[in-house]
Amino acid sequence: MSLEPRPATSVRKLQPLAQLPDAETLRKFSPGELKLLRRRLRETVECVYNPLFEQPEIEHELLGPIPPSPADDVRAADNDDSGMDLLAGITGRALTCAQERHLFLRLNYCRYRVMKVLKESRSRRLGVEAIRELLRWEYATLRCRGDLVRINLPLVLAMARRARITGVDQADLISEGNLALLRSVDKFDCERGFKFSTYACRAILKSFSRVAVRTARYRGYFPTEFDPTLEKSTYLDQQRNGLESECVDELKSILGQNLAKLNPIEERVIRARFALDEPLETEDGRPPRAKTLEQVGELIGVTKERVRQIQNKALIKIRLALEENVLAS
Repeated sequence: MSLEPRPATSVRKLQPLAQLPDAETLRKFSPGELKLLRRRLRETVECVYNPLFEQPEIEHELLGPIPPSPADDVRAADNDDSGMDLLAGITGRALTCAQERHLFLRLNYCRYRVMKVLKESRSRRLGVEAIRELLRWEYATLRCRGDLVRINLPLVLAMARRARITGVDQADLISEGNLALLRSVDKFDCERGFKFSTYACRAILKSFSRVAVRTARYRGYFPTEFDPTLEKSTYLDQQRNGLESECVDELKSILGQNLAKLNPIEERVIRARFALDEPLETEDGRPPRAKTLEQVGELIGVTKERVRQIQNKALIKIRLALEENVLAS
């Protein structure tokens, strides 16, 4: 067991205040680089600072090859209780403590260098060299973060297998666990003396509990799964629409044959008030709009009250004609 003092690490955050350069400078970068740059200037930068980052040779050491796996560390990884051993045949061995520490130091060093570039350009426009330096370390951060997440993805699968949570879909557990894994990679401090799996397991289990509570609450609101066969029947609506169509056709027939003995003014009022001369559907799929009493009055040159009187008189004639047709049939 090493007796060396643990470095005084701390979580540092920085809200970027640097500004984008002019349009001519931005044209020197690809759309993907500009998208990454804008996202970096919009979001808070965070890293687990380590005093080792101030050493002159630390960049070459951390960005160099990962330390090899000693035999004793390999045996220790085989006996790890994180659940990684369940998928050993698929993914191979887990990282040793030295390899894991190296990767997390590399991740936080890259984020520290991103913060350093942004701090040097605070409240100023970024130059071309500053943008290239920022993108270099941002891409290095994404690569290292992706490696750590990809290596530890079997941990989520193993925890999902071991979790005995009923009523929750396995895909929901894995999805929530992956999000917890991403947050754990960003927050983990490798200098505290614990393996990442010990830290991440607790976060993953808490995420499983959250999804179980959320699913139970959802089940309370919606006790059954969606079933199209249980939807409300549209039979009555279809019958109503069919009846309306028949009534419109009958009305058009009466007006066309003038069975109600309407004069030209009465027929014009009825056709305008009920939009009988309009197509069944407009270009945007909506039903035709009937004209108001005032609009019809402007067409025939009378007041809207007079239009109402003509309409009521014409409707009485049409109703009598309908009754005669019913009795005749």
